[in-house]
Amino acid sequence: MATPDAAATARDGIRCMLMRGGTSKGAYFLASDLPDDRATRDDLLLRIMGSPDPRQIDGIGGAHPLTSKAAIVSPSNSAGIDVDYLFLQVGVDTATVADAQTCGNLLAGIGPFAVERGLVPATGERTTVRIRLLNTGDAATAVFATVDGRPGYDGDVAIDGVPGTASAIELEVGGGPDKPLLPSGEVAEEIDGHTVTLIDNGMPVVVLRAEEFGIDGSESPATLESDAELAARIERVRVAAGPRMGLGDVSGQTVPKMILVSPPRAGGAISTRAFIPARVHTAIGVLMAASVAAALRIPGAVGSDIAGALDGEETAIEHPSGIFPSRVRVTRDAAGTWRATSFSLRTARKLFDGTVFPGPPRRHRDPVAEPVEAPPYAEAERTPR
Repeated sequence: MATPDAAATARDGIRCMLMRGGTSKGAYFLASDLPDDRATRDDLLLRIMGSPDPRQIDGIGGAHPLTSKAAIVSPSNSAGIDVDYLFLQVGVDTATVADAQTCGNLLAGIGPFAVERGLVPATGERTTVRIRLLNTGDAATAVFATVDGRPGYDGDVAIDGVPGTASAIELEVGGGPDKPLLPSGEVAEEIDGHTVTLIDNGMPVVVLRAEEFGIDGSESPATLESDAELAARIERVRVAAGPRMGLGDVSGQTVPKMILVSPPRAGGAISTRAFIPARVHTAIGVLMAASVAAALRIPGAVGSDIAGALDGEETAIEHPSGIFPSRVRVTRDAAGTWRATSFSLRTARKLFDGTVFPGPPRRHRDPVAEPVEAPPYAEAERTPR
């Protein structure tokens, strides 16, 4: 299929489905509906979202990183995989499109979207879709309800951070045999005077003790975001952690995520505040929670000594909006390498399906602004780890 012409795409619009996936919201596209050229594609996504603008008033973005996301889906040529999923984080007030991480929340909508677009046929009352996460090299399995050949979104499952209820989507995510759970090989180490655990159970995460940063872990996201000194201290640790996790220079990236942990307050296993990295998550991402839950099961890891009861594979992760039940299976092989698989129950909902129209090129909207160069990670394909 020929790649879409950029000028025609801007004039005639692009087929797009807006979906809520978990506690995030994003624009879902077929790869074939977008240009192959990365720079052209990224420019279109910025114009679709209305970036850079803190309100994203001229696009469909929701003025927050959790609602300025894109999922690009295509048939997969990998054995045992149905579709490939590329996640892109579109900057809100910056002209950036980042592919250095994946999104476990938007992952919840990938299976239903694949059925909606005819990439995978529905199979009775339950349909299974195998998904390759291009950003990380992980593989996921999504199982969800289908009714009359289409996804069924109505149901009685409630998740904290989302009003109402919807149909359950079961997700299983696991890394390959060459992907260790602890990228640096250390259970705990010191960075910039702080004890940290560097862990990647689907999402690169740095786990830190909240008390070391002078907070008790009950603060609201707004309170934490307003503390410039706190943000600077956390960012120093994040930038130093990047090379140790095999991510290189992360100063312009959105990974690793920084999770401050403190003793549980609402009957869960641990209390969390997630920096993503500049904003503070109003809940917690699916794969962020999976990485934290895995850390709690490793003796000596940050948080393992203050965690509440860990019964079976399910871990109740407390966050600003409630509790997220994260189910993980952690094992240690004969060579002493820790590995993990995560399981979660999410919901998703189709919000609209139609045609989205990109705004005018940025030079037309702000003729005096200097052009913004894309960050290095938006130009080079990331090698799956």
